[in-house]
Amino acid sequence: MTERLALPAQRPWLCLWGGAAASLLSVGGRFDVPLAAWVAPLLLLRFLRHTRPLVALPAVFAVTVASAAVWMAELAVPITWLTLLGDVAFGVAYGLPYVVDRLLGPRAGTLGRVLLFPAAAMSVEFLLGTYGPFGTAYGMRAASQHASTALLQITALTGPYVIAFVIGAGATIGNLVWERGPRPALRWAAAYATAVALTVVGGQLRMMSTDTGGDTVKVAGVNPSRAAIDAETAVHGASRLAVTDPRRVDRADVRRAMRPLLDDLFRQTARAAAAGARIVVWSENAARVADEDHRAYLRQASATADAHDVYLLVADLTYLPEAPHGRDETHLFGPDGRKLWDYEKARPIPGLEIYTPGDGHVPVVDTPYGRLANVICYDADFPAGNHIDADIVFVPGGDWPEMGRTHTAMAGLRAIENGYALVRQDFNGQSSAYDAGGRLLSTQDTTTDAGVWYADVPVHGSRTPYSRTGDIVSWGVLAGTMAAAVVLARRARRHPAPPSGSASSARASAVGPGR
Repeated sequence: MTERLALPAQRPWLCLWGGAAASLLSVGGRFDVPLAAWVAPLLLLRFLRHTRPLVALPAVFAVTVASAAVWMAELAVPITWLTLLGDVAFGVAYGLPYVVDRLLGPRAGTLGRVLLFPAAAMSVEFLLGTYGPFGTAYGMRAASQHASTALLQITALTGPYVIAFVIGAGATIGNLVWERGPRPALRWAAAYATAVALTVVGGQLRMMSTDTGGDTVKVAGVNPSRAAIDAETAVHGASRLAVTDPRRVDRADVRRAMRPLLDDLFRQTARAAAAGARIVVWSENAARVADEDHRAYLRQASATADAHDVYLLVADLTYLPEAPHGRDETHLFGPDGRKLWDYEKARPIPGLEIYTPGDGHVPVVDTPYGRLANVICYDADFPAGNHIDADIVFVPGGDWPEMGRTHTAMAGLRAIENGYALVRQDFNGQSSAYDAGGRLLSTQDTTTDAGVWYADVPVHGSRTPYSRTGDIVSWGVLAGTMAAAVVLARRARRHPAPPSGSASSARASAVGPGR
């Protein structure tokens, strides 16, 4: 038995390189391989448990920091001091579950060794997704599993962070089988496989119960046309992305560029209504308006909604003459021209958007097409702020080509979690509509001048347990993880583990005192 547990000297390093490669293919970016998210922690744990901590832990931290850097490179995240700091912080944070497993796991017993790592991984995701400045934009394991829609249905019960637990448990169970052999660990492997199978079957049943059949409404998405963007660029002498900082624009230029831009947006809105759309949604910052022209712009939006008998959700960047210099807003008008809400973006992107955040109160209105609601772009990256009692949630977004497809897919997870349809109208990225089961209804690549986009969207949602109870499961896992860490730290001080690499160390790692 001892000989079987002792690894050849080079074998752990092969696990490190394999785990590192898999980790770089599961960062929530454009080139993710869903299976890699399951393989990476399996191999990294194998390396970690059979290598001295002073060597293993820095190596694993190097992998987690490198993974965050690859995510930034894949998605062309603008490099600022804040994003660089975030890269390191992400790497350190997502390396902490490995520290917990290596330093505290050997004293946790078999059950504790199985549960400790996945619970710590889920806790880290939850804390960063709730309180971190970047929300779930990076590091959430659920984002790597977009193709596994049936598996993701469990997030409607527990929230998105549970996927980290499921994947992490696969890594610890896999290591248990690897260390003990298939027969001694059979009951653990069977229990895990049964739990995952039931999760997937339950997810399939939920998707069947949230079939997209039934009443739908035709929604149209509108972006500024390429001609309008070119004209705006000629006035400002810079691209649209370069003038999102209101401090860097000339107000006279804003007023000169505004009229042809608005004419284009309202012309496309009329075209969408003529094609049968009952709801028209603009992308984030579609209109660029000087503060002194804002009232006139809203009057035109009201008149357009009234004239074409549509619900019209307009989105604008309003340039103010003084600090905070800009507002990122949406406004919904009903078919009678009445304004139904104003909403201001609650989560400006740290380091990139110089706006004062809104109060985070999500507007909801009853209509013949269900209860409609709205958040803006980055707001949707914070699950706790998206527990909305609505049937359809609109998410006007603005991205860049490398980021757009991935960012829209991330937002689609909110539909599964909360039981509403979600429509993300995205500029310079990917527009998509999802039903309450997370199934893709319609999509459009908006990096080209593709014109008005349409989606037939179900008008009836159904609130989920997660939308009602919030992150109670994640809080419970976090509390349990912290309590276990305290107990195990005290136990480790009283009974130090044997030196790493010895046969007794390998046996303790595999078996633990609770066997």
